[in-house]
Amino acid sequence: MKSSHRLTRMTALAVTALLATQVHAAEPIRIGVAVGLSGANSVVAPAVVQSSQLAVEQINAAGGILGRTVQLEIVDDASGAIGAQKAFDTLVLEKKVDAVIAMQSSAARNAALPIISRGHVPYIYTSFYEGRSCNKWMYVNGWVPEQQVAPVVDYFGQKLGAKTWFLVGSDYAFGRGMLKFTKAYIEEHGGKVIGEEYLPMDGSDWTAVISKIRSAQPDALISATAGGVPNVSLAKQLKAAALTLPYANLAIDEGTAKTMGDVATGMYMSASYLTSIDTPENKKFLADLSQKFAGSLSTPNELSEPQYEAFFLYKAAVEKANATDATAVVAALNDVSIVGPRGVVQMNASRHTPLAMRLGQIQADGSIRILATQQAVSPGVQCPDLK
Repeated sequence: MKSSHRLTRMTALAVTALLATQVHAAEPIRIGVAVGLSGANSVVAPAVVQSSQLAVEQINAAGGILGRTVQLEIVDDASGAIGAQKAFDTLVLEKKVDAVIAMQSSAARNAALPIISRGHVPYIYTSFYEGRSCNKWMYVNGWVPEQQVAPVVDYFGQKLGAKTWFLVGSDYAFGRGMLKFTKAYIEEHGGKVIGEEYLPMDGSDWTAVISKIRSAQPDALISATAGGVPNVSLAKQLKAAALTLPYANLAIDEGTAKTMGDVATGMYMSASYLTSIDTPENKKFLADLSQKFAGSLSTPNELSEPQYEAFFLYKAAVEKANATDATAVVAALNDVSIVGPRGVVQMNASRHTPLAMRLGQIQADGSIRILATQQAVSPGVQCPDLK
């Protein structure tokens, strides 16, 4: 009787364990997406959301991740620090998501990182930014200044003969960080910065700044403003002021450029992603987006395409780790790679990724003419102390 009772108890335990495994397998993997549905990034947020939705639909159609479906949790970070704190409290501490994949302003990212650290959640930051933001839970698949600035400055100096420069930015981490690097690069290559001006992130009246540009008479202008609304207001006011000097925007994306009409015509930009990239992966990406969203499609761009790729990088890391355990996934993110619309992406260079960079000029119809391409541009040393 004792042997029979012991066998029955062991069988019950085995069944319980099996059921627990099945229940766990049936639970979705929840991925948080924090993005500026309001605020400065609201111009680009719709495309970011659509890229996220397409990636999750494709992953689920192919069997999910480790046999589990993926569930999106989208929240508004209001494009800034206060909104990001609320958004990440919701995602990390309340909803307890398995990971966060987010295109955010630098102010939002910086506010979010302490919450990411507290919650021990893998975080893929998908926005281009000023560089050197490091955290044991974070990886980045957007560009940094070491990758983005050189194509613009080299072209203006070598092809257009620019020797003097005026720099304009939004007064926060991205604007300050980008233009600090840009100024150093210009001076290292024999140029001279003769003016540098900033407005707050939500600033929209550039009248005084434009007056200073006119007085200084630089050979070229470079801006690094908060993505979206400040880009539009600055470009409109430059055109209204009839300033015609060569102008490169380090924060413009293709989607925003297409909404700006003729005020963006002639503007230069440096990007890792443009819709005109002629590869099978990019053609499929664009076709899949068009099929899913049809007439409501927002233009895919430098901020939405890395968001799409990040879901597949996370999927590859979970499958390599054979678990959603945060520590294991973060370790695996260094090793996995995918071939996406931009080409091969692997976040193994100080938790950043080498990227092909393309110098483009915005045409009258909003399309981008690619003037030059540099392959596999290194992000440099970003986070040397993180393993």
